[in-house]
Amino acid sequence: MTPDGFLRRTATRTFRDRREAGHALADQLRSYRDRDDVLVFGLARGGLPVAWEVAAALHAPLDVFLVRKLGVPGWSELAMGAVASGGGVVMNDDVVSSLRITDEQVREVIERETAELARREDAYRGGRPVADPRGKVVILVDDGIATGASMLAAVRAVRAAGPRSIVVAVPVGAPSTCRELELEADEVVCVTMPPGFEAVGQVYGDFHQVSDDEVRATLATPTG
Repeated sequence: MTPDGFLRRTATRTFRDRREAGHALADQLRSYRDRDDVLVFGLARGGLPVAWEVAAALHAPLDVFLVRKLGVPGWSELAMGAVASGGGVVMNDDVVSSLRITDEQVREVIERETAELARREDAYRGGRPVADPRGKVVILVDDGIATGASMLAAVRAVRAAGPRSIVVAVPVGAPSTCRELELEADEVVCVTMPPGFEAVGQVYGDFHQVSDDEVRATLATPTG
């Protein structure tokens, strides 16, 4: 592995669903198979079905990693940042300053989303602590990357826990975002980066919203 990471790229392709996407992603990660130092984290919620396939193919342990988008007040679909398991926060300073969002507004959103993150942590794990990434090769899996705010928050939160290295692995991503993540992760693996990228769902036949029940069921299903 090169110390500054590298990007794997293939021609644009589509996937029937998240499971098929996970198979394709696992194929590009096969060099990590049967290693005792690998840990797969699936970003909840959409990344879990993809991550399960990866963990099963690599014979690696799987856990869920939570990231919550920090939506702009009154315009929740626009992200001004993200908060991750372990308390890591990433802010988009350009969005905050251009929309003149106050420090108080930022704090309120962070507090609300941190509380929701904690609720989901308990709902998904039932009090079981998150798998320890210290000294591990951590493969962070999502169903795709658009702006990259959630994945960036996850990378920085995991990095603070002292892993051996971090691999960002997704079936699809915006080309510019995947390149930017190379600056933070040790390796970026993206199966397809459509030149006309519009949204993660554009390469999926089935891109339903993953429910909390589906997350719990996936985590309860052995990967080996």
